[in-house]
Amino acid sequence: MTHRRPRTPLRAIAALALLPLLTLTACGSGDTGSAAVGAQGSPAPTDDPVAAVREVDSVAALLPADVRKAGTLKIGSSIGFPPGAYYPNGADKAPAGQDIDLADAVAKVLGLELERQDASFETILPALGSGKYDVGTGNFGVTTERLKTIDFVTYINDGQGFAVKDDNDSVKKVTDLKQLCGLTIGTGAGTTFEATLTAQKDVCAKAGKKPYDVKVYSENAATLTALQQGRIDVIMSTINGLRYQAAQPASHTRFLGEYHRLDVGFAFKKGSPLTKAFRAAVDHLIEDGTYRRILAKWGTTASAIDASRINPPEHA
Repeated sequence: MTHRRPRTPLRAIAALALLPLLTLTACGSGDTGSAAVGAQGSPAPTDDPVAAVREVDSVAALLPADVRKAGTLKIGSSIGFPPGAYYPNGADKAPAGQDIDLADAVAKVLGLELERQDASFETILPALGSGKYDVGTGNFGVTTERLKTIDFVTYINDGQGFAVKDDNDSVKKVTDLKQLCGLTIGTGAGTTFEATLTAQKDVCAKAGKKPYDVKVYSENAATLTALQQGRIDVIMSTINGLRYQAAQPASHTRFLGEYHRLDVGFAFKKGSPLTKAFRAAVDHLIEDGTYRRILAKWGTTASAIDASRINPPEHA
């Protein structure tokens, strides 16, 4: 469910109603159990590196005049799971996470306020072209296919990884999708993970093995619940998300390692006039140390970049 908020100060943007989505997930999947609740409800770190960020006139000057005059941007945010973006204190409180902090910090550098709208991951990129959002966040990986219709301004290097239940000793590491033959993989709708699994669905047949099965979920809590209940064998998701999840005892998962790295960025409609200003803002945050402090807060410093890029090619 997507809700539109009136213009509000950046740090005072209230959480949007995710509760109906979580309720729907629970009704469709049975008892969510402590694993899903624990992963979604992890306490947020209390430090606030964004508080000291101020507008930088030379960077804000790169914005189109009409945007500076309006002073606001509409941002579509996929609020999923930590450390990216989630609701640590329930749907009636503000969201938290690495993507939230980075977007807020960039907006402060640019002298803008964000009108944040919670949206499902798979709906954000199409909505950029229609003008519903000016920018989108949701750990969007830069791929060759997406670059045909979307502009990206990178802010981190993340990518694709796998996880299993912590008592599963049959899968040690996934470096080749043929290692998944005969298994059921759970992943998110509209993601690079779904695209990768679909594009290579014939690898098992070519190897003379039983194909893997893919189950797609619109909510990460539902994917984790499916793993704990034995309806899937493996989760494919973000490297940082799965690492964070495995560090939470309630999740009972084990990270299997990295499969494919991807640049991750703010997403815009093709030809957006906002990209140069966003890149300069990210670079400013890198240079003044705020960027590193945000990543340290969320335990993602291993994914730091040295400089932001506009539309880099997909990693080989």
